[in-house]
Amino acid sequence: MLSLISCTKEINKLPIYGRSEITKKVINGEVIIDTTNHSINRFSFFNQDSIEITRETFDNAIYVADFFFTTCPTICPIMQNNLLLVYNEFSENNNVKYLSHTINPEYDNSKILKKYAQKLGVSSDRWHFVTGEIEDIYKIAKDSYMVSALEDENEPGGFLHSGTFLLVDTNKNIRGIYDGTNETEMYRLMRDIKILLKSIS
Repeated sequence: MLSLISCTKEINKLPIYGRSEITKKVINGEVIIDTTNHSINRFSFFNQDSIEITRETFDNAIYVADFFFTTCPTICPIMQNNLLLVYNEFSENNNVKYLSHTINPEYDNSKILKKYAQKLGVSSDRWHFVTGEIEDIYKIAKDSYMVSALEDENEPGGFLHSGTFLLVDTNKNIRGIYDGTNETEMYRLMRDIKILLKSIS
């Protein structure tokens, strides 16, 4: 019992990011005010194996999300190499997954993403590189993950995007935000993943 309480306290130390929604319900004539935490909206994309990936793909798992494009000449290679450190740390744990959204879906089709994943040497069962409709990708970046992703001809490669990794728990709440270009931040990410794993039976 004490270990369960200690685990719960440790998990609760991680914040839940995003704006909460306050809702009112009338139950037996009494107004009940409830708070709903920000969570990741439903989505449908296709990964490097042309398999549909949805929110339900990550049921009973925690995952790290980011945004990139395969021809990125600046921060993306740094980000993916840093995330490889995390991937390798949890290589035997199927409850830890990764979701990388391309912000250049017109070029980054499933075949291109598969080559990219193979070059990194990662499993498509655990690290999903996804493509889809550009409007859907940009919308989920802004509305769900609260990061930037857009076309910008003034940026190297023609796109502007966040270099952030986001840690998402089993309830689809964002529990951590990390600088994907900073290797030191990966150790904080690993620590927080271990904390969240304690909540998965």
